[in-house]
Amino acid sequence: MLASDFDYDLPPELIASEPLEDRAASRMMVVDRAAQSIAHHHFAELKSFFRKGDLLVLNDTRVVPARFFSNDGTKELLRLKATARTTWRCMVKPGKKLRVGNQIEIGDATGVVMDVFDNGDRMIEFDRAVDESLHGHLALPPYMHREDRESDKERYQTVYAKQEGSIAAPTAGLHFTPEILRDLPHTFITLHVGVGTFQPVKVERIEDHVMHSESYEVSEGAAAKINDAKRIIAVGTTVTRVLESVARRHCQMVAERGETGIFIHPPHEFRVVDALLTNFHLPKSTLLMLASAFSGKELMFRAYQEAIRERYRFYSYGDCMLLV
Repeated sequence: MLASDFDYDLPPELIASEPLEDRAASRMMVVDRAAQSIAHHHFAELKSFFRKGDLLVLNDTRVVPARFFSNDGTKELLRLKATARTTWRCMVKPGKKLRVGNQIEIGDATGVVMDVFDNGDRMIEFDRAVDESLHGHLALPPYMHREDRESDKERYQTVYAKQEGSIAAPTAGLHFTPEILRDLPHTFITLHVGVGTFQPVKVERIEDHVMHSESYEVSEGAAAKINDAKRIIAVGTTVTRVLESVARRHCQMVAERGETGIFIHPPHEFRVVDALLTNFHLPKSTLLMLASAFSGKELMFRAYQEAIRERYRFYSYGDCMLLV
């Protein structure tokens, strides 16, 4: 399949750059794969779509401040991984100011570029720990066209976020409140969302795309609950990637830590996930391709056109769809 097969035009005013005041007030499009039908609901109605034996699986990763600026404002880092407290692998801007041996000052810490990787990433070693509480920023998606604010520290985070390590939020989970979650059978896995979630597929044949790798963990308790459930409802593409990765290797859910670079696109046989709650995704993105693999591409694009006609809110702070 071609990347252009997953392109669509979105009126820019439908991009949600601000969250709703009430997390659960989002609209929820319900797409029934068997009936090939589309219905309009609200997220607060989620419980009405549950059956006996259903299990909700959520990603309890916590977003960390991964964006940093130099004291003089001329350089920017996006920390991809901290190999040690003072040694970071980063994306940088502009590259010409951060070649091997160049320095960057963030607060009281001075970093030196130690290495430049083939893809342009830098390894930077600091002389002391950077004070993240003072100098760290959330790396909001570029399509929001704004800087992070104090309010994003709470809203660009799920209410059940626990395990620190993500650059971006698992956005399907942003709709949940403690009250809604309390009434639904659920368990947690962890996948730390990396920068690859922002990157569109740039090759024409999607099979040629090299998927980014992300670390995950499934506990023994979560694995047992998932294996015992009659129907698994995955909250987001991150959960789906973990469940399908583990099942591909073991034919069932097992407790393990690992890295997954699974690229789910049409056609794909899903082994674990029976229903999927997900937000509306960017054109040509691997996230849209995963959702299309689950629903069928034709039905997915019919749903997206319906969402545009009905003025749904798109992307991270936007509305959601439930694929059953």
